[in-house]
Amino acid sequence: MTRSILFDTETTGLDPLTGDRIIEIACLELDNDLPTGVSFHRLIHPNRDIPEEASRIHGIRLENLRDAPRFEAVVDDLLEFLGDGPLVAHNAPFDFGFLNAELARLGRPSLARARMVDTLAMAKQRFPGMPNSLDALCRRFGIDLSERTSHNALLDCKLLVEVYIELTGGRQRGLSLATDDQSAMQIATYSSDGPRTVRPVVPSEAECAAHAAFVAKLKDPVWNA
Repeated sequence: MTRSILFDTETTGLDPLTGDRIIEIACLELDNDLPTGVSFHRLIHPNRDIPEEASRIHGIRLENLRDAPRFEAVVDDLLEFLGDGPLVAHNAPFDFGFLNAELARLGRPSLARARMVDTLAMAKQRFPGMPNSLDALCRRFGIDLSERTSHNALLDCKLLVEVYIELTGGRQRGLSLATDDQSAMQIATYSSDGPRTVRPVVPSEAECAAHAAFVAKLKDPVWNA
């Protein structure tokens, strides 16, 4: 298993160095760049106010976080989930900056920038000069945006994982074939609602006979090697 984590944060503002804080974090576990269905999601009380302009973006107000834990209460569970593999985010320096600022307040080591995988940088390299926001990439790849009425870390992660799959080669990367007695194949498929499943595909006797007849007409067919 090649484990990585795709994540997103919502915050009180744009700059952790001036006191802005994380108020929501969501993470999805990936295996070979495909989601396993395992996730981590927390709302976090920021120990400060949430400006109205920030609430207009993500829809979270301080009263929504009255019973939410502080960052120090979730940090151990979060770091355990993040593990030591690659960390994928859209505009990753922004999210890394906020996480590392929160860790610094607690005297914890920073997340290594070498772990950073920035889908915004990937998109800019693939689509130079074009809009590469999450919304723009979803529209470009035909990903449903109907539920995205405001920024939400967990929903953004679910959308971003679809974008990430496309940026790293598309859904064909979830396709694998295996033979069973030279007569059956298994096709691994990906569902956005969960991990890959296996669907057996078995040719009929008529299909096998038709294939054999076709191969017999070929000169030195590789199937007979």
